[in-house]
Amino acid sequence: MNRIKLFCPATIANLSCGFDVLGLCLDTIGDEMIIYKTDTKGIRITRITGADLPLEPEQNVAGVAAMALLEAVQPDCGFAIEITKNIKAGSGIGSSAASAAGAVFGINELLGRPFTAKELVRFAMKGEALASGSEHADNLAPALLGGFTLIRGYDPLDIICIDSPPALFATVIHPQITLKTSEMRAVLSPEIPLKSAIRQWGNLGGLIAGLYTNDYGLIQRSLQDEIIEPLRKRYIPNFDLVKETALKNGALGAGISGSGPSIYALSQGIETAQKVALEMKKIYNDTTIPFEIYVSKINPDGIRIIN
Repeated sequence: MNRIKLFCPATIANLSCGFDVLGLCLDTIGDEMIIYKTDTKGIRITRITGADLPLEPEQNVAGVAAMALLEAVQPDCGFAIEITKNIKAGSGIGSSAASAAGAVFGINELLGRPFTAKELVRFAMKGEALASGSEHADNLAPALLGGFTLIRGYDPLDIICIDSPPALFATVIHPQITLKTSEMRAVLSPEIPLKSAIRQWGNLGGLIAGLYTNDYGLIQRSLQDEIIEPLRKRYIPNFDLVKETALKNGALGAGISGSGPSIYALSQGIETAQKVALEMKKIYNDTTIPFEIYVSKINPDGIRIIN
């Protein structure tokens, strides 16, 4: 195989109580990527549509991730990458992760799969660091592995895959303002009150237990953020109103997707998720802020080959 075309999905990271360690994979929004083998060694990014991003590999998250993989494999060929960006940069739903994950997944396929999907996360993290300033995998892992993923530890990298309860659906609204991940990390406090940390640990443990046991009530009680959301929500217009509206209309929980500005809600059943989307939409219809809204099942597979 000398050519591969991919769907590279968007993701929701943090999920309120799982900052930097928890994420899920979406199914209805994602980038597309075509990767070709070339006779000339190295990485070339030949075209990007849908976003104004650098073609130079060392300045592009897909290029950096791909170069990290090639350094480990040292193949006798190179690769050319074409990217169609449908996930806007700075949206909070894993735009950079989709690019980095897609690049390493596609090249790995064309090389005969020398690495497992979990092993690819480490290479993709090099690209993510270019975008955010740190090597974190809470978006990358679900993009590559599907479902929910928990990053138990980074040294060594230890990823736990968790199947989604079957009736769980996500609603995501993206107000089209840009919040850079690096800037949103800068607003966080380096110190956490012990009481807040204890409540956060309890919520994270409860959410994981709820996912494993399909206990939607436990999931609902656990989707609480004691630490990050209070510091970041003031940068997202109408955040409190959107969250309150989602909960009033049956969502199990709602919060900031990644570093924002997207706001996510999780619901039991697609009908509730669609109702939540309709009510979220009404709030931003009353503003001058353009927005996009999505309803999605939890994607169990992650990146997929589409041609």
